[in-house]
Amino acid sequence: MRVWLCFVVALVLTFDAAAQVRVVKSGSAKIHLDWTGFATQGGGPAATFAQTLQRDLVRSGYFSQAGMGQGEVVLKGAVSVQGADLRAECTVLGAVTQKVYLNSGFNASARDPVRFAHKVSDAIVEAVTGKKGMASARLVMVGTQTGKKELYLVGSDGGSRVQLTRDGSVSVAPNWGEGNRITYTSFLKGYPDVYMIDVDTGKRDRISSYTGLNTSADISPDGQDIAMILSKDGNPELYVKNLRSEKLTRITTTSKAAEASPSWSPDGQSIVYVSDSAGRPHLYTVSRNGGRPKRLTSRGSENVAPDWGNNGKIAYCTRSEGRYQVAVLDPVTGANTILATRDGGDYEDPSWAPDGRHLACSRTVNYRSKVYILDTLGDASIALTDYDGDWYSPSWSP
Repeated sequence: MRVWLCFVVALVLTFDAAAQVRVVKSGSAKIHLDWTGFATQGGGPAATFAQTLQRDLVRSGYFSQAGMGQGEVVLKGAVSVQGADLRAECTVLGAVTQKVYLNSGFNASARDPVRFAHKVSDAIVEAVTGKKGMASARLVMVGTQTGKKELYLVGSDGGSRVQLTRDGSVSVAPNWGEGNRITYTSFLKGYPDVYMIDVDTGKRDRISSYTGLNTSADISPDGQDIAMILSKDGNPELYVKNLRSEKLTRITTTSKAAEASPSWSPDGQSIVYVSDSAGRPHLYTVSRNGGRPKRLTSRGSENVAPDWGNNGKIAYCTRSEGRYQVAVLDPVTGANTILATRDGGDYEDPSWAPDGRHLACSRTVNYRSKVYILDTLGDASIALTDYDGDWYSPSWSP
């Protein structure tokens, strides 16, 4: 079976419809945030909350820390321990205009100040910028810490790591779909079958175990269907299965080619996938009901591992100059942006964060892989998994 990998960067090269190349300087404009007026009342959980909140706001990419009286936006208030709970009072306003962006109180258990800070950070990001944050989201990924390929859940900052599977086998290709359901391929029974896990309950079901290959499952945005690659009728083809009726619909028919890596459009009406029907792997889109596919890419020797984000953009991997890099494609305009690093690493399996700005991917150097967060607006990448083992195939929660 051919394995198609993909990879990524921090200088940004943009290709327009006329095939011209322009270099975009790394780094994005920041909102200077003065949080010297935010008090921490008591230590322990309150101090952890405050430290995490500051890190989250900087990691969002929208804010930089400003000194007293020097910010464009001011954060005032306090966090305090009240019995078994934490209470955060937050007021965010324009330093000159005095426009109030946020004036709210937040409560949560003091047992998890980090997750509480993530929630408040996202509220501040959305109030000031009008965009979703990523701090509260989690990721599922493959890790080899036990010597086997198992699935793990981690927070957006790499913390709160939880082992999700303990199969002692090979688990690959996780996808975090609608709600708290994760699909992945496991060799638990000796063959590549597709499983679904409910993160809240831990319940796991085997949802595809046809003869041959069952892999690359992705749940539709409405949670009703699943796209996946099956080889039960010969070579690997794209299928859609209804999760309630179990009706299976074959979408592609390419007898001398192989399909891979389907990902749903935000409206659930189309699917982007990989096919080597033209001799090399490239991206195609097709209606969820089938029909004639449309080819999206032609540059590069390989274009693989697409992820269609809620922002309407498709992140994928392209092979360029001997390296795998992450690219972002606008399927409407055809604009194509390559996020390029000069660090000697290969980057693979990009996954959009819910903020529509950041991507998680794995970076491989000397056959060792770690997960990084990349900023499509040019800020420096962030190492997410600094623990033992290899880590790859990240997928963000919605």
